[in-house]
Amino acid sequence: MASVEVNPNPSQEPELHLLLAPNTFEPLWKSLFRGLDEFFFPKKLPPLKLESKPIPVKDIWGFYNYKRNGALGSTAAHVVVLALIIGGTILGRHFVTKAVAKPQSTTTLIDPGDFIPLKPAKTQAGGGGGGGDHDVLKASQGHLPKFSMKPQLAPPTAVIRNFNPKLTVEPTVMVPPDIKVAMNNMPNLGDPKSSAVIPSNGTGSLSGIGEGSGGGVGPGTGRGVGPGEGMGIGGGVFRPGRGVTPPRAIFSPTPEFSEEARKAKYQGTCTLMIVVATDGRPTNIRVVNSLGMGLDEKAIETVKTWRFEPGQKDGHPVNVEMAVEVDFHLY
Repeated sequence: MASVEVNPNPSQEPELHLLLAPNTFEPLWKSLFRGLDEFFFPKKLPPLKLESKPIPVKDIWGFYNYKRNGALGSTAAHVVVLALIIGGTILGRHFVTKAVAKPQSTTTLIDPGDFIPLKPAKTQAGGGGGGGDHDVLKASQGHLPKFSMKPQLAPPTAVIRNFNPKLTVEPTVMVPPDIKVAMNNMPNLGDPKSSAVIPSNGTGSLSGIGEGSGGGVGPGTGRGVGPGEGMGIGGGVFRPGRGVTPPRAIFSPTPEFSEEARKAKYQGTCTLMIVVATDGRPTNIRVVNSLGMGLDEKAIETVKTWRFEPGQKDGHPVNVEMAVEVDFHLY
């Protein structure tokens, strides 16, 4: 078995034998005097002699071979590469400029009958009207006045305010005479869809009967009947199934390509649905067939500036809905 040596005096700390300088533990006064002596009377040491000698080594730069021919070749290669980069940039810009000049757009007016099936109807023609004289009571029930497309000389009224008119004229509403609607047998004029019995022209304005305005009958705006605008009957815009002449464009600038579509060489046809008002201005412009890439916005922005000769019904201007095709293409 291996023997293990044990410290005979476990209570005593082991002795440390360190190699220290002789003056490590000298008194402070001796250290102070020694420092002053070395400061005022420094000892002269013999001069330092260098005994090392330089050894020649291999030139590390020699393998690069910087010669005249090599420098000229490198310079020529850099010039060629730089010329190719500059030439490619110029050609690329020239190509983009050509692409900008090529995109064109054309516009086509479409009769709404060709775009949306509008069948001739004997009970409605589109459009509407309304009226009233700011009465506090709801418009009273009654029968509709005579239908006529001639200029309205006397709007309908359920309560006569002027008992001594200078000229007696039969009241009318501007609805095509060929439209046939059910009439009640009530003796007085009024709104057929009302349930009020106390005679009243209604809460609307600008003469007529109802809750709308414009000299018609009903909640619409215009000289027609019912919820709609302009004239006619049936709601929406005035678009009889027959006998209406489509608007004709008299000022129609061509839309421009959007920058996004021009760069992508994107093309196609954007279809807008518009309502040409009686003053020839396009209103209610909306996108039916969208192209995207900013072309829809360009088409709407330009069509807003168009002017038309309004559509007519029986010789009178009417609001007409129609489609406009804007074709963005590249030659």
